[in-house]
Amino acid sequence: MAKQQDTRKLFEDLSGAGKSIGVLTSGGDAQGMNAAVRAVVRMGIYVGAKVYFIHEGYQGMVDGGDNIEEASWESVSSMLQVGGTVIGSARCKEFRSHEGRLKAAHQLVLRGITNLCVIGGDGSLTGANLFREEWSGLLEELVRQGLIDEEAAQNNSELHIVGMVGSIDNDFCGTDMTIGTDSMPPEDGWEEHMCQKLSENRADKKRLNIIIVAEGAIDCHNKPITTNHIKELVVSCLGFDTRVTILGHVQRGGTPSAFDRILASRMGVEAVLALLEASDSTPACVVSLCGNQAVRLPLMECVQMVSAYVSLIFCRSFENNLNTYKLLSYHKADSELPNSSFNVAVLNVGAPAAGMNAAVRSAVRVGIKEGHKMFAVNDGFEGFYKGQIKEITWGDVAGWTGQGGSILGTKRTLPAKHLDKIAEQIRIHNINALLVIGGFEAFECLLQLYEARTSHEDFCIPMCVLPATISNNVPGTDLSIGADTSLNAIVETCDRIKQSASGTKRRVFIIETMGGYCGYLASVGGLAAGADTVYIYEEPFDIRDLQSNVEHLTEKMKTGIQRGLVLRNENSNENFTTDFIYQLYSEEGKGVFDCRKNVLGHMQQGGAPSPFDRNFGTKIAAKAIQWISRKLKESYKNGKVFANTEDTACLLGMRRRTMAFQPVVQLKDETDFAHRIPKEQWWLKLRPLMKILAKYKTSYDVSDSGQLEPVTRVRPKKAD
Repeated sequence: MAKQQDTRKLFEDLSGAGKSIGVLTSGGDAQGMNAAVRAVVRMGIYVGAKVYFIHEGYQGMVDGGDNIEEASWESVSSMLQVGGTVIGSARCKEFRSHEGRLKAAHQLVLRGITNLCVIGGDGSLTGANLFREEWSGLLEELVRQGLIDEEAAQNNSELHIVGMVGSIDNDFCGTDMTIGTDSMPPEDGWEEHMCQKLSENRADKKRLNIIIVAEGAIDCHNKPITTNHIKELVVSCLGFDTRVTILGHVQRGGTPSAFDRILASRMGVEAVLALLEASDSTPACVVSLCGNQAVRLPLMECVQMVSAYVSLIFCRSFENNLNTYKLLSYHKADSELPNSSFNVAVLNVGAPAAGMNAAVRSAVRVGIKEGHKMFAVNDGFEGFYKGQIKEITWGDVAGWTGQGGSILGTKRTLPAKHLDKIAEQIRIHNINALLVIGGFEAFECLLQLYEARTSHEDFCIPMCVLPATISNNVPGTDLSIGADTSLNAIVETCDRIKQSASGTKRRVFIIETMGGYCGYLASVGGLAAGADTVYIYEEPFDIRDLQSNVEHLTEKMKTGIQRGLVLRNENSNENFTTDFIYQLYSEEGKGVFDCRKNVLGHMQQGGAPSPFDRNFGTKIAAKAIQWISRKLKESYKNGKVFANTEDTACLLGMRRRTMAFQPVVQLKDETDFAHRIPKEQWWLKLRPLMKILAKYKTSYDVSDSGQLEPVTRVRPKKAD
């Protein structure tokens, strides 16, 4: 244990004492910017630094005065749920000139600000890097003009800059996702191709078609493709009634999603870490996200790639999305498709999760394009052993992407008691491979089928499980289909609950979340909603902890904070129930705040899937079917599929930066079956961050934080 302690790099070892950090938002505003500002302010204050708002972006830096204001802990309260940027953002022509940057340098030196956190797009970050490169020359010029003395120049000799990409366009190289996010030119003949596809859809009795046009869309001859041109084509060629809707700035508005808030909070903390660790030899960097891990990338390498349009090649997330879209969007005639002679069955297992239907649609269509005959199983393995199996076609899954729940139907039935009947159905329908989409039960099902291979040769076929559960409690993956939708439901509800008390002085809300014994929803939802305390099973607590939390919240409420939020996972403690915690806070908070409680219940499962879950489910299902196709070819010998090795019964999950296929039998040792959770869970590392942002003093292990690395290294290795 002592040896492990020696290798840890703790946040407490990094001090911000004597340092000043300026934070600004620049360019177009994006949802989640406020969450990033909040994280920078609170983390900066936590380490002892002074933090300044720079209002109205670079314009405020140039003008100085009241535009540069010292921030306090309380000044960023209630910012998480607000869209846009509350400190303002403006495009500044003056900063593009040398004279403008000289004025900005003078304003920063007057306040001793030598650390800048810039939240914006590539133009904003390029300007920040130029400002840093010119810094020493600007100080010399200010000394010559008598605006500052030599001592001030010496004390402010180094300017450190960290960027966070805030853009709804998601167009910055080196990052999978930019804060506020949640096309390649078509070849000649795209008009005929589009009209043919629309005509085929109408022939299949599909009455509604949506065509999305990016504002900068061009054809291969660099000619603009406009919405009006599209409309004229459809009307003149097909005679279809057509309407044009331009979304415009509606896309910038609204409340930030849970993902944007969490991403922004993580990036904000990482930005402060990068500033504290910066030296005179450290280049300006961008705090980025690769897979599920924070990274730091040299700012100018990213900007240069964007400038050269190389981002269209290196933006992995965009490239994957585009390729998957192409794979699913156009159905060739049956005569043009390959014929593999393989039958692949798809089923859902466990509780419904938003995004399951998107995954099934993707699996079916990719399977058909691979030449397989696809079969749908209703009601999980209960339906399987009862023979509720039928072929499913391309058109059968039309419109499934946006629908919540499970259209196929799903049950928690495990196969162990029905192995003979399931094996019989596999023979009857000549099933050659199996794709199971579901939660912890789906993992258990595949494990049982794998272990039954010794007694039932029918199970010696490629099998893959896709994690789909709101609880996010499946071993072998950092994220599950459906968890993002559930987080959004929790966060939106918390926002509304807090808003309900807008006319009331000092109120604390006690909210119970689902998740079984897994505290993912409570913890990550708490981080996104700005919770003061979150109680979970994985982090045991006693009555002394409860009393300490109440006292801490009471002191906060005395300083001007008006709302308190406490989340409790449903199985966090059998004795300290939601009612008990509500009564405790109510009693101990008398005279300072009053309390209300809410049990969110099954509303966390319902509703249409979020864009993230639709996208995630679609992509991993496509990847799973392609893996199944490879395994079918590898295991097909002497006219028969026979697959009995560990690597032919896998779970596809996201592990840090990589999507990896992992044999289910190897995941047994990583699993706490009694409580239906993985033994190690990555999100537990976010809990100290949540506590720090709630003004608790705690230990925070930063040994896993992002390290500066070249842009070309952010592409993860392919995992099979």
